[in-house]
Amino acid sequence: MSKRRFYALSLMNVSCRLGSVRPPKRCRSDMDNISTSDIVIINGNSHPDLANSVAERMGIKNGGCSVFHKSNRETIVEISDSVRGKDIYIIQTGTKDANNNIMELLIMAYACKTSSARSIVGVIPYLPYSKQCKMRKRGCIVSKLLAKMMCTSGLTHIITMDLHQKEIQGFFDIPVDNLRASPFLLQYIQESIPDYRNSVIVARNPGVAKKANSYAERLRLGLAVIHGEQKEAESDEVDGRYSPPPTRAYCNILGNSVEMCIPTASSSRQRTTSVSVGVPEHPVKVKPPLTIVGDVNGRIAIMVDDLIDDVQAFVAAAEMLKDNGACKIYVLATHGLLSSDAPRLLEESVIDEIVVTNTIPHEVQKLQCNKIKTIDISILIAEAIRRIHNKESMSYLFRNVTLED
Repeated sequence: MSKRRFYALSLMNVSCRLGSVRPPKRCRSDMDNISTSDIVIINGNSHPDLANSVAERMGIKNGGCSVFHKSNRETIVEISDSVRGKDIYIIQTGTKDANNNIMELLIMAYACKTSSARSIVGVIPYLPYSKQCKMRKRGCIVSKLLAKMMCTSGLTHIITMDLHQKEIQGFFDIPVDNLRASPFLLQYIQESIPDYRNSVIVARNPGVAKKANSYAERLRLGLAVIHGEQKEAESDEVDGRYSPPPTRAYCNILGNSVEMCIPTASSSRQRTTSVSVGVPEHPVKVKPPLTIVGDVNGRIAIMVDDLIDDVQAFVAAAEMLKDNGACKIYVLATHGLLSSDAPRLLEESVIDEIVVTNTIPHEVQKLQCNKIKTIDISILIAEAIRRIHNKESMSYLFRNVTLED
């Protein structure tokens, strides 16, 4: 008998003796069954109160993650608990310190990625730079850059709320769930505004008319739109794009002919053309004065928007509503950034109440302005996390959505 055959028979005998201790096969259903211990919720320094509220509603202890800054302002992230093979939910919103918020989120996501986390979901109630989602002059689309950075850092899913433009979801190469806070705001109108049936929904500018119309249809109320601007917009400033074409006098100064000043491309060769016809000048936009389209006399005016930050436009619109006979003025917005001296301006304005959600912390602003009211949306975020973790449909959360679909 050859040595190779002898060793093969010996291995067969050993395997038969050990057959009784062979580990049982695991069913595929058992492997796919995920317990709640696989969820880890961590947060940065942007809004720890919201993260604690979400974790408390889910019955989960907030994960051990400390985020601090060195003396040179570098961000340090330390995760004390193991995240290997677990589903990580990073709750980090945008505040007035947006750049640090972003870096904390990216470093936390990358730390979880290099620690072999199964999935990393970024819960960003207010997405910073969301208003920079269009090309302005010679700038850039910052939201696109931010989306690429988040995808590269290791995030596998994004949960956010009331994006400034829902097309921002297309900037991400990962799934994005854009939650809506409108059901909470609608409930507040129905329960906390006396005689809300005598109200009219107001759009501060034509860009918000679609959102305001959706609110008006849900509540079966009237709609008013404020048209016009008080000052010249930044897009109307002279920046060189409206420069007129070269004139005949300008060409004579250069010592060239008119034909030499305006070269045009041809399919086969370069040739010149005459400017006798002329290039039409771009007409300058003339903003009309503020006017109200709709009746607000003797009614409660409710202005709706997605973000309230610089409040000068809201204060000016409220003064116009008051001059046109509005008895009370409310401002409802999802995100209350309220930067700079916004609380003082709101306190001194004719606005009766400002209602925002707690997607952004504003406890300091509430101390400066007693008109600010807060709606807690932590239950919505907790339910979204639960459904995503259990692979359930998210359609229920959007069933009673108020924004445009």
